[in-house]
Amino acid sequence: MIRRVSRLLVAVTGAVLATTCTLLLSGPPAARAAGPGPKLAPAGVDITGDQLDQPLQLRADTQPAQVNAVIDQVSWLARTGQQRGPAAQDLGPKYTVVVLTAGVPVKTYDLYPLAKGGPRIYRPAKQPDLSKARAGWFFGRLNMSETLRSVGVPLERQFDTLSGGLGGGERVLPEDTLNPVQDIDAAMTELQRLLLLNVGVVVVITAGLAGIALLVRRRTR
Repeated sequence: MIRRVSRLLVAVTGAVLATTCTLLLSGPPAARAAGPGPKLAPAGVDITGDQLDQPLQLRADTQPAQVNAVIDQVSWLARTGQQRGPAAQDLGPKYTVVVLTAGVPVKTYDLYPLAKGGPRIYRPAKQPDLSKARAGWFFGRLNMSETLRSVGVPLERQFDTLSGGLGGGERVLPEDTLNPVQDIDAAMTELQRLLLLNVGVVVVITAGLAGIALLVRRRTR
């Protein structure tokens, strides 16, 4: 009986050691195959659209800054957007951006940098990578026009747009609000009004106290 138990223990120990060696030798490749692979950085973008006779092809290995600038215009989009966009006559020129990974198209977006009311983005539901995306409209970044122009899209320079942020490409503040002299005059006028108001309050309070004091003095006589 003792011999059988010893043989069984030896057999179990050998099986455990063999299994452990097998896992050590084949573990890392299997883990890499089973687990999700690392995300590949976008290899580039293709841009087609108004006044572009041929697709504008930007690749990350030779033009990383330009590729990142274009992808930054669409990488922040939420899962859902507006179902209805501006009227067709208010959209302006259209530029289709296709994002590629390892040379394969994975995402596509329609950009309207000169849309009335500010740049707009349309994300189609049908994507090259067959992912399930909800079609929708989004407000684009204010610097969309300048970004596209800087990478080679034939657009006129926009001097009054701001870099970064969301919304349209029109001037955010009216010109008259940028006049420092007018701002100082307005501030001085408001200060004078505040001082006069304070003086009036002090006079009213003083008169009231004087009247109360006089009334108390008469009653105490």
